[in-house]
Amino acid sequence: MPRNVEIKARVRDLPALSRAVAAIADGPPTLLIQSDTFFEVPRGRLKLRAFADGTAELISYLRSDVGGPRESHFAKAPVSDPAALAAVLDDALGTAGTVRKRRLLYRRGPTRIHLDEVEGLGSFLELEVELADGESAADGERTARALMATLGIAEDDLVAGAYVDLLGDRRTKVEEQKSS
Repeated sequence: MPRNVEIKARVRDLPALSRAVAAIADGPPTLLIQSDTFFEVPRGRLKLRAFADGTAELISYLRSDVGGPRESHFAKAPVSDPAALAAVLDDALGTAGTVRKRRLLYRRGPTRIHLDEVEGLGSFLELEVELADGESAADGERTARALMATLGIAEDDLVAGAYVDLLGDRRTKVEEQKSS
């Protein structure tokens, strides 16, 4: 199963961070418009990612929900009929939520750098340091921490969960405020 080391961080100044990322990236970014539908599963996370061009992929992943760099194990499969698969998975498992985002994807060596604008949440940075066979999670963590330092990402900017969790937390807080 492929692995990487990831961090997710809130972005305080997107234009400044965009300039910093562009300055260290291996080339120009790719713009991705994504909709991730998460399904209720007993272990890890399962999402159906649909792209604006009509393509899609099913992604499962396991990682701990900690704020710092963390190892993630994942698997992906292309999907030819995302609407039908979403209906089947919803019937079988239930839907946990949907995350819509605009993502600028940059590369720097083995690292995917995402600048995400997430509907309902705001702006975030994700680093995904791809690990080669035999490479340790500690190696990936060192790379992630070096990039965090270069880009000015502080420990208190780090986010532990997935976007779908943050949206769920936000919905819960709004519902609590309405009922009080």
